[in-house]
Amino acid sequence: MTVTYRSVEVSQPGDALRITERTVREPGPGEVRIRVLACGVCHSDSQIAAGHLPGTVFPVTPGHEVAGQIDAIGAGVEEWQIGDRVAVGWFGFYCGSCYRCRRGDFVHCERSKVTGAAFPGGYAEMLVVHQSGLARIPDTLSATDAAPLACAGVTMFHSLRESGARPGDVVAILGVGGLGHLGVQFAAKMGFVTVAIARGNEKADMAMQLGAHHYIDATADDVAKKLRALGGARVVAATATNPAAISATVDGLAPHGELLTLAVLGESLHVTPLQLINSSGTVHGHPAGVAADIEDTLEFAAVHGIRPWIEPMPLHEAATGYDRMMRNEARFRVVLTMPQPA
Repeated sequence: MTVTYRSVEVSQPGDALRITERTVREPGPGEVRIRVLACGVCHSDSQIAAGHLPGTVFPVTPGHEVAGQIDAIGAGVEEWQIGDRVAVGWFGFYCGSCYRCRRGDFVHCERSKVTGAAFPGGYAEMLVVHQSGLARIPDTLSATDAAPLACAGVTMFHSLRESGARPGDVVAILGVGGLGHLGVQFAAKMGFVTVAIARGNEKADMAMQLGAHHYIDATADDVAKKLRALGGARVVAATATNPAAISATVDGLAPHGELLTLAVLGESLHVTPLQLINSSGTVHGHPAGVAADIEDTLEFAAVHGIRPWIEPMPLHEAATGYDRMMRNEARFRVVLTMPQPA
């Protein structure tokens, strides 16, 4: 008897999301099969669904913020057992043998595979993934909390810990949305003097609730001047998608400060060489992180009480949740939920 599971599919670039049935398959060598319990809806999914990401295989099942439980193991899988709670993020595979991998630079693996693009992702009841893409979920984190941390969370945590900022330094989070609301929490718990920057004063109280020490209203204040008054930002983590707002922070960097560009944005920033020379500053892109980085993110979040603010929706409402994400109407993160295993 053929066993099937529900999955969301985009047939061709730009097509609508639709529910379909897929045949359950056994995991191959080095792979595990996961019963998906939750999957975050990330704005990057829209780039995949539109066919903008090279290597995307259509029809495609999006979803790279996955939390679930292993229910089958392929040959050669080590360290993992049926029943383990795991998360899967953007980087669902690295080979371990290419030039970059042999130097420990797994995130730039020459054979890397993006979850929900190169192979079916987490908008589904099941997912088959290579063991190199697995991160353990701490017992104290629910699946719905763990899922967004596998992409949005690790993007913030890993970029901040890899930056030059140290406890006591000023770190500004530009944008308090799906990425930024996690960035404020991580920055505060990592010991930084945390500044939240957003448009309008509506998010001020929420930013302070998340742990910010200062709030700057970008519509009313000179952002760079405000940052300089605090001693300058050692790091500005730009999660907003407004290039003018990002560019306006550069003159607020402290000496040797870094502008981290984290949001997916195709437009150019306006940054002059003189601005960077005067501050010895840098503009620095940062990809999310591989499975080990996700695991560190989940552990840090569990210990320090960091949680995403989410809007759960059942899998069959994936198109609605995706649309809410595209219109920026969701409460930071839509998380698709699947039936719990018996």
